[in-house]
Amino acid sequence: MLVLFIVNSILFLYEKLEMLCSLVYSAINRFNSFFKDSNSVIKEGLIALLICAIGDLFAGIILGNMTFFLETFPGLMVLIPGAIGMRGNIFGALGSRLGSNLHIGLISPKLKRSKILTENILSSLILTLILSLFLAFLAKGICTLFNFDSMSLLDFTLISVFAGLISSVIMLPLTMLISLKSFKNGWDPDNISTPLIAAFGDLFTLPSIILSLIIVSLLSHVLLKYSLFILAIIITIIVFIYAIRSEGEMRDIVMQSTPVLLLSSVLGVSAGGFLNSSISVLLKNPSLLTLVPLFSGESGNLVSILGARLSSALHAGLIEPVLKPEKTSVNNFLIIVVLAIIIYPIIGFLAEASSRLLNFPGIGFFSILSISTVSGMILIGIMILIVFFISSISYRKGFNPDNIVIPISTSITDSISSLILVTVALAVLHIFVI
Repeated sequence: MLVLFIVNSILFLYEKLEMLCSLVYSAINRFNSFFKDSNSVIKEGLIALLICAIGDLFAGIILGNMTFFLETFPGLMVLIPGAIGMRGNIFGALGSRLGSNLHIGLISPKLKRSKILTENILSSLILTLILSLFLAFLAKGICTLFNFDSMSLLDFTLISVFAGLISSVIMLPLTMLISLKSFKNGWDPDNISTPLIAAFGDLFTLPSIILSLIIVSLLSHVLLKYSLFILAIIITIIVFIYAIRSEGEMRDIVMQSTPVLLLSSVLGVSAGGFLNSSISVLLKNPSLLTLVPLFSGESGNLVSILGARLSSALHAGLIEPVLKPEKTSVNNFLIIVVLAIIIYPIIGFLAEASSRLLNFPGIGFFSILSISTVSGMILIGIMILIVFFISSISYRKGFNPDNIVIPISTSITDSISSLILVTVALAVLHIFVI
């Protein structure tokens, strides 16, 4: 009996060990197959994210040198987060639509004029005007509600509209060039266009705001300001009515995007309000302040890549709009996780290194790498599910995911990224610094 028990035990252990080895071998094969199939996607996405990180770093430096304008135009800080988010949402969605149309062959990658391309351009300009006006009124309303010192609604409106138009002049051709040329050269626009467009939007929004501030400063005559204010409102109403009465893609884009972008603007301002409530912690730790635009920008870019890839897959019929992730969706999730594991430590390093180069006190490489990486993985885990469900549900409801997914998901990312980053930072600082 004892011998039989020993033999059976050995056989049992052998079977379990064989099963375990088989599972490990199968997992290794699947990972090898995944990396082999996704190698080019990961490389393209990583290159784009690294370029974006540099852009976001410069955006932070520009913001840090806007003290004079922030003091001269009180309430401007309330407007800035929404303005940056608006540019990324409008032109990120444009890049995603162009990418989807390129994938299914509705647009030629030769920059030729077409009805679809024209409607997309006009839609982006109309949405810029609508959102610029809304941001101005929203910013003034928040300043009034919380008793912040602020400039007049007149100045808010002119600054917001001028900045929107100036940045659009830059971002429209840039978005088209990035989307169409990347596709022509064999790069997937979903992996390249969306993050690059968002980064350029971050980079050019602040200079556009500065230029608009200079223009408004030169408008010394009050009557001229009021005339431009009324003109901006009238033109916005006219082009909005024209868009919703038109036929074709422009009507769908404006009708679907407007409520989403309005909600996104509110979320963007909420993110700024939360950061403002934690400003004392950020000011005491300059490297954390530098990390904020890097973390928000790269998180938004990762989410935008996922949203653009899911949208293109839905349009191409590669995935079904179901609420349970299929193999293609899961592979896209894994691509984003791999990129997140690589990029979050890098931006933490950039934030600390740039602070030290500028002779600002840092919190230490280990602490900031911990903050960036832990915050990033928590955020991406949440956003992967949110983006997937938004994509599937919007497509099932008959909406174009290109107009819905990126604006909503990046705005949600902006909002909860601030909460997660500050919470994790406080915990890490308490453990490792205090």
